[in-house]
Amino acid sequence: MEFTLKDYQEAAKYLRPLVPTETKIAITLGSGLGALADKIKATRIIPYTDIPHFPKSTAIGHKGNLIAGTLDGIPVLAMQGRFHYYEGYPMEKVTFHVRVFKLLGIETLFVSNAAGGLDRSFKVGDLMVIRDHINLLPNPLIGANIEEFGPRFPDMTRPYDPTLRKIARDVADDLGIKLQEGVYIGWTGPSYETPAECLFLEKIGGNAIGMSTVPEVIVARHAGLRVFGMSCITNESFNTSGDYVNDGDDVVKQANAASERMSALFAGIIKRIS
Repeated sequence: MEFTLKDYQEAAKYLRPLVPTETKIAITLGSGLGALADKIKATRIIPYTDIPHFPKSTAIGHKGNLIAGTLDGIPVLAMQGRFHYYEGYPMEKVTFHVRVFKLLGIETLFVSNAAGGLDRSFKVGDLMVIRDHINLLPNPLIGANIEEFGPRFPDMTRPYDPTLRKIARDVADDLGIKLQEGVYIGWTGPSYETPAECLFLEKIGGNAIGMSTVPEVIVARHAGLRVFGMSCITNESFNTSGDYVNDGDDVVKQANAASERMSALFAGIIKRIS
C-alpha cells in the first residue's frame, strides 16, 4: 500500500489540537528504553490506535503510545514503541509517523534502539552514538515520491547530525558517561543473526546490528529533519562460544538497565539545543 499526502494530513489534523505548536523535538524510544518517557511531564497520552492510519505496535517492550508533554520544561513528542518491518508492516507504515511529525512542525528527531554489538571492544550496557548506518532493509522511499516532503533522490552523506553528535559527547563528559560511536546496521529480523552472519556484518563495516531505526532515519532526512541516534548494546553478537545464545527477554532487561543513562543524555542534549 502507498499512503497519499492526504493520509498523512489526516493523522496530523487529528494530532494538531493535542500537540503544542511550539513542539519541535520528537523522540522514538526503542525496546526497554522507557525511562525517558517516565521523565516527560505528559499533557496527553495518545494510543496509536486512536490516530488515523497509525499501525499497532506489537514488539516486546513497546507500549504503543504517543506522549505529548515537556521534558525539563521543553515541549517534546515521544513514541513509546515503534513499528518494525518484521511485524509484517510495509515500510510505508513503519515510517508513517515520521512524516506526520514533519507536518506537525517537528524539526529534530531523536531515535534509540537496542542493538547487538558487532565491535569486539563493545560490552553489554555500552551506549553507542550512531555515526552512520548500513541499510539491509527495503528502502522506505521506494515508490511514488511525495514532493511535498522531499526530493526523489535525497542526500544521505550526513544522516546523523554532526553537531548533535558533538553535543552528545560534551554532555556525556559532563555526566561522566562513557560513549562508543559507530555504524549501525539495519537488519530485517526477527531471527537473531547466525555467527557467520555476524562475521559478515562486522567485515562490511558494522559496529552494531538491529532491526529498526534506519527506515525512520531515511524518511526523516528525506523530509529535512535533523537526526540524532543512539544504540544500547544489549548483547554480544560477536560471541560464538558454545554456550552463548541470544534471548529477547534479556535484550529488554539489558536495555532497561541502561535506560537511565540514555535518558540523562537525551535530556541533556535536548536542553542544550532548545
